[in-house]
Amino acid sequence: MSELKRVATAFVEIAHAVAWCSAATVDRKGRPRSRILHPIWEWDGASLVGWVAAFPTALMRGHLNNNPYMSCTYWAETQNTCTAECDADLLFDDETRIDVWQKFKQAPPPVGYDPGVIAHWTAPTSDAFAVIRLDPWRLRVFPATSFMAADPMKDVLAWER
Repeated sequence: MSELKRVATAFVEIAHAVAWCSAATVDRKGRPRSRILHPIWEWDGASLVGWVAAFPTALMRGHLNNNPYMSCTYWAETQNTCTAECDADLLFDDETRIDVWQKFKQAPPPVGYDPGVIAHWTAPTSDAFAVIRLDPWRLRVFPATSFMAADPMKDVLAWER
């Protein structure tokens, strides 16, 4: 099994069980800015892509225009954690927005939900709805078993492009 496959599979398992991540971008002054987001991840056996349904605020646009990167970290109550460091693209084309809207509607909970329940998102082509595409360049999965192991890094999975 390739290292990416091993790490991506473990990453998606934790990410989709937790659903919500702490996501960080960098502002125009080079300072980190965190928020809570709800990505859905697709692993096709060769590549991993994340999708975020987002409000395209001026703040988000400014961050991603200046520094098109996002870090997403998940923490489970079991103490398992995982992180994806990603290239991030804010997308507005109708085809992508409709596709991602459907991905969320069709996915099982807790990662799946109907985006239409968000008051400002009346449709996938609404001006208030945008999509962030996440393409990881680094993944790390840190299982809880690592905390008590004689070699704490033994169970850590990592991949970098």
